[in-house]
Amino acid sequence: MAYYQRYNSPPPDPELLQELTAMQKKMQERIIIQKPDFELKFIAGCDSSFIGEDTILSAFVLLTYPELEVVEKVWHAGPVELPYIPGFLAFREAPNLLLAYQKLQQKPDLIMVDGHGISHPRRLGIATHLGLHLEKPTMGVAKKVLVGKYKEPATTKGSISPLEYKGEIIANVLRTKDNIKPVFVSPGHLMDLESATNIALHCATKYKLPEPTRLADHYAAVFKRRHF
Repeated sequence: MAYYQRYNSPPPDPELLQELTAMQKKMQERIIIQKPDFELKFIAGCDSSFIGEDTILSAFVLLTYPELEVVEKVWHAGPVELPYIPGFLAFREAPNLLLAYQKLQQKPDLIMVDGHGISHPRRLGIATHLGLHLEKPTMGVAKKVLVGKYKEPATTKGSISPLEYKGEIIANVLRTKDNIKPVFVSPGHLMDLESATNIALHCATKYKLPEPTRLADHYAAVFKRRHF
């Protein structure tokens, strides 16, 4: 059953769907998957939280790498400009995330996003969107799979299995902690899968989520409580 049927929301406007799909097709042509050519000294994590149906709050946390010490925390809240449409969530979240990013005094070498990169039906998860907008290396670490098939990795930390979709490996299913559910690591833009997986594993210290996205999620909730 479609999302809008389950939650009594009106179905998406067909013209809007056509417009967003056309935009995704153009963006697909610009995606570059490659080994990063930077020296990774600063990594940012980002996440968004919705306040009711009309407001979105986005947070960025900047950390040193490989030490993972927090350098900056910023946030921005603004109006939600699009309804929820499955497969097009990035269009709903990206504008506010970009405004939050602008508030960082020190820009990161890499952005780790709480969500998908190319492990998306049209290769355009939120991590890829941000990478294309900013022309910055990005990667996604998601909690749930969107598309593709995989076998459960072994139960020990560091175990990996590939996520395959239409004959392509689009992500790695990574166990970041013994005996807990894995995460789904994918390149976004200007990043490759092997590097993204190694970085995600290095950033997974005590918790399931790697520190950049875990802290972004944490501070998004903190800012939401403080200001709303």
